[in-house]
Amino acid sequence: MLNKLEAIYERWQRIGEQMNDPEVISDIKKYIKLNKDYKDLQPIVNAYREYRVLLSNLQSARDVLYHEKDEAFRNLAKTEIADLTQRKDKLEQTIRMMLIPADPQDSKNAIVEIRAGTGGDEASIFAGDLFRMYSKYCESRNWKVETVVFTEGTMGGFKEIIFEVKGEEVYGQLKYESGVHRVQRVPKTEAQGRVHTSASTVVVLPEADEVDVIINPSDIRKDTYCSSGPGGQSVNTTYSAVRLTHIPTGIVTTCQDEKSQIKNYEKAMRVLRTRLYELEYKKYLEDVSSKRKTMVSTGDRSAKIRTYNWPQGRVTDHRINLTLYNLHSIIDGNIQELIDQLQLAENAERLRAETAT
Repeated sequence: MLNKLEAIYERWQRIGEQMNDPEVISDIKKYIKLNKDYKDLQPIVNAYREYRVLLSNLQSARDVLYHEKDEAFRNLAKTEIADLTQRKDKLEQTIRMMLIPADPQDSKNAIVEIRAGTGGDEASIFAGDLFRMYSKYCESRNWKVETVVFTEGTMGGFKEIIFEVKGEEVYGQLKYESGVHRVQRVPKTEAQGRVHTSASTVVVLPEADEVDVIINPSDIRKDTYCSSGPGGQSVNTTYSAVRLTHIPTGIVTTCQDEKSQIKNYEKAMRVLRTRLYELEYKKYLEDVSSKRKTMVSTGDRSAKIRTYNWPQGRVTDHRINLTLYNLHSIIDGNIQELIDQLQLAENAERLRAETAT
């Protein structure tokens, strides 16, 4: 492990030197990439420096214990060795996790799709609750949410809503939300007060960059039409809505959220690019999900991942058998604890897999 850390430290130093090179500074793209690599390596470099100090102090304490005759000094050395060894073991565990390669997609923006499933109008209302939950969570993280397209439910909520989330490490946090979300409560449409079970499906995709997917313009059919729903005169009477069809795959994306046809086209293209990217990325997700239960939802989008039970005020994540009795807080966007617990479970699985190889 020490050899790996030393190699990373040397690489970090080389990147720092390159960033001071006038030629690199003049190449903005290269400089931005190096700057990102430098920042990404900084945490493990800090851990390496702390680890070196710990090893040095531990060796000094052992030397005292080996050479010192005075019993009082020996007892102090024993106490220090015990403390330093405990800190060293804990730091080594942290460093092992840092050395496991991260998913390169984690730093990307995300496109989130929420669709009402079984349960009729109640499923649409619940899809609206999920959108509100994610919107509030994104707001707490200072992430930007942009709606791409939506279809409202008859009694409220959404039959379908697709939105973009932009910010730091968006996909790395939201990827755990993919799967079937189940709700148990008395619907607004229920006259006799019976608890019903409904469901909505959430799909989270890493937003594909132009370099990830190259689309031939001749493979796309573009249709324009008048937007529907609220938005004012210019939205409803001009051909601002855009529908894109990728002829080779049959994938269709639409956007009517913006007043400008150009902006709607750009959003629809981003979704199309991401959908095409998903076809290849799905193979990776299936491989990951076969090894890590916490990620099964991303490999199999039909998997039931979470239940929101209103009468008992509880939320249960079925992947890690975690139950929390703060449903209303979670629905208000406080889902970080759920995500943190899923990340801890995944990291433990990754560490076991890495140790076994």
